[in-house]
Amino acid sequence: MYGTLHLSPSPDAPPFVAVGDTLSVGQQIGLIEAMKVFTPVKTEVAGRVEVILATDGSEVEADQHLIRLS
Repeated sequence: MYGTLHLSPSPDAPPFVAVGDTLSVGQQIGLIEAMKVFTPVKTEVAGRVEVILATDGSEVEADQHLIRLS
């Protein structure tokens, strides 16, 4: 999906995930805004967040890696 990545539910809210967090399958890690529609982004695998590769508010595209898990 193409659009703007949001790493928190609102500008004043904490991010969905942070480096060091342990994620489970299906956990929400962000939102992609496209044409004023917000679509949740969820993990397909479990693991610990090593690096967040995309920045909040950046334009992302299909198949782009957003986070790296270990």
